[in-house]
Amino acid sequence: MPTLLPSPSTPFKFVTSGLGAVTALAICFTPLPLLAQEPSVDTEQSTAQEPSGEQASPGEQENDIQEEAASAAPIPLVPGEPTWDSFHGQLNAQKYSPLDQINTDNVGELEKVWEVHTGDVADGSGDLPATVWSATPVFANETLYIGTPFYRILALDPANGEEKWSFDTQSSLEALTQPALKNRGVAYWEADTPEAGEPCQKIIYMGTMDAQLFAVDADSGEQCANFANNGVLDANQWNDTNEKWPLSLLQPPTVVGDHLILGWAGMDWAYEEAPPGTVFSINARTGELEWTFQALSDEMREQSGTANVWTHMSADEELGLVYLPVSSPSPNYWGGNRTEEVPLGTSTTAVDIETGEVVWSRQWVHHDIWDYDINAAPTLMDITVDGEEIPALIQATKMGFLFVVNRETGEDVWPIEERPVPSGDGSVEGEVYAPTQPFPTKPAPLLDQSEKPNVWALADAVSFGECSALWNDLSYEGMYTPPTTQGEGTLGFPISAGGVQWGGVAFDPESQTAIVNTSHIVQYIKLYNREDYEAANRTSGNESGFAPQEGAPYGMRLEVALNRWGMPCWEPPFGELVALDMTTGDIKWRRPMGVSQQYGFFMPESWGSPTIGGPAVTAGNVVFIGASMDAKVRAYSLETGEELWSDQTEAPSVSNPAVYEYNGRQYVAFISGGNSILKDQVGDQIAVYALPE
Repeated sequence: MPTLLPSPSTPFKFVTSGLGAVTALAICFTPLPLLAQEPSVDTEQSTAQEPSGEQASPGEQENDIQEEAASAAPIPLVPGEPTWDSFHGQLNAQKYSPLDQINTDNVGELEKVWEVHTGDVADGSGDLPATVWSATPVFANETLYIGTPFYRILALDPANGEEKWSFDTQSSLEALTQPALKNRGVAYWEADTPEAGEPCQKIIYMGTMDAQLFAVDADSGEQCANFANNGVLDANQWNDTNEKWPLSLLQPPTVVGDHLILGWAGMDWAYEEAPPGTVFSINARTGELEWTFQALSDEMREQSGTANVWTHMSADEELGLVYLPVSSPSPNYWGGNRTEEVPLGTSTTAVDIETGEVVWSRQWVHHDIWDYDINAAPTLMDITVDGEEIPALIQATKMGFLFVVNRETGEDVWPIEERPVPSGDGSVEGEVYAPTQPFPTKPAPLLDQSEKPNVWALADAVSFGECSALWNDLSYEGMYTPPTTQGEGTLGFPISAGGVQWGGVAFDPESQTAIVNTSHIVQYIKLYNREDYEAANRTSGNESGFAPQEGAPYGMRLEVALNRWGMPCWEPPFGELVALDMTTGDIKWRRPMGVSQQYGFFMPESWGSPTIGGPAVTAGNVVFIGASMDAKVRAYSLETGEELWSDQTEAPSVSNPAVYEYNGRQYVAFISGGNSILKDQVGDQIAVYALPE
């Protein structure tokens, strides 16, 4: 049954005022609770600033609103012109371009027409931490804008890569909340009615790991004096509960009209009590705080934390909604401090763009003790199902599930069922397990979690049975088997490294085809009581290995299931590209994607590769994607999945590509920066491709 809200005890809060880290692998080898807004909102949950001055009568206000609504042109979900001015190309997160100059017939002729090496790169061997560069190039204002992991902004000529200007934030290059220096790029805003001769009518925004948001003029690169404190907003001013780390601004804000919707990233696995997740709406011109969204109740914020939004968001401006992919509460792998319901944790939550009030919310994991953060913006789409036109969204998840709901109401498009799940072995004190979890009926899960994956015979043989022995010592009763203290722990397939990462789902609105890349990764998680944890030989990598969950009775260890040679113990493929018919929810085609690599050798293509990053799709029926371990960028046929083109870059392209047109020529841009989650290869390359002139 739907659960209505709010009530005084509902564990979330709205505030209006006048004022994202992925957990993943270190792989060497390669009907649900539906929250709906009630007509009125409790004053304890939402407070609005009183307007000043003389007020119009209710009748006059109503007439004004009706006239304004009648005169306003509808805002289409898919922009009428080619647009790639945000992290996912457009606010709908479709990663779609209507450009068709490059198509399936000629994409094989693509050539690299320019490249830039930024110099902002480190491999971790010197004084600086390694870099992780996941920025999507933004094309706006006849310029290609890039953010770097040294927290610089570059404005480049889109035809040849020549620098127009650059801006250095002078940020401290310290890994304050992450194991590496990270950047996912910049955001762009422009005024609807620019004031002639005034600066900062077009603005580029970029955040830093130490919680500073910079705003610079998109034409000149000069700081915007009227934004916050001379062009710099300190988000850490709002870090007032369990301040364990700065509110790292690694993901660029989502720009919706004149609002900057700002989430932040922190440290996974480190603490029981942590900064609680808050989303901030900020005025794009001034930096003034407009409203905040909190996923946790005030009581829960004191004793737990996170449930933040660390990845990008999507928005439907016509509906007036922004869609928040909310992560899990802390600590990640033990929930004895948060046994009451946390309905907005690990959810997709739709909020009013103007007020931050929740309109609807769907929780995808109840009592999340697996770090199943919702890590990608939901992709908004209009689809035709059984002859009915549906305003839908599809939410990809780490679990390998794709949930499809009506984006106006949050109701199922295809049934989503609550199914019983394992309840634990009794070894973890204080834990209370959710008896059921949501399972989509369509689309089908991207991988089969019903039983342990098969041991890969080759990896088992060359390690003298190591993989089989590990499998025998790992508990697994199917999806959502809880963590344990016993043996080597619990097998997870997938867990934080698998399923779909922050690249999300691309969508072709013409054929109503969705495209998503996925990783097939087996990990295992073990909990240690405090005494055993302190005695363990604790090592960690890029978000793998041991972590303390300080304050909780249990520390933890999360590992990828590899043999002594670094070979995966489970059968390939290790990554795939999948196309889905969104009129039926059925798979159109799927294929291994990318190539795994070990000791400098490439493995058979049929084995595929783990993937980080996401696809872009065009009206030329071409899918572009990097994302793979072998550091290649590729083009596939949208219709058949056939690989049509590839090129070698200097490091894995772990971000979404950008597709844009400039002076009549279509370009595809990749950032090849690498991520040690895939392999120890970093880069500083921007590689841009086009057809020969």
